[in-house]
Amino acid sequence: MKLKVVVHEAAEGGYWAEVPSIPGCVTQGESFEELLENLYEAVEGCLSVDLRDVAFSSGARILEIAV
Repeated sequence: MKLKVVVHEAAEGGYWAEVPSIPGCVTQGESFEELLENLYEAVEGCLSVDLRDVAFSSGARILEIAV
């Protein structure tokens, strides 16, 4: 999966970034390297779903795919 990320320089120093294709997915870092590490964690967190709170019909199947 490829995602476009918009990186901004923060006024107080460091960087912050947003992932436009995932509303609300933002992160920051003191250095560009830290920002990149945080981006992977943020995207994973934004895309994860807690299935315990979702109601399924009796014939439903849960699949996990990689794209």
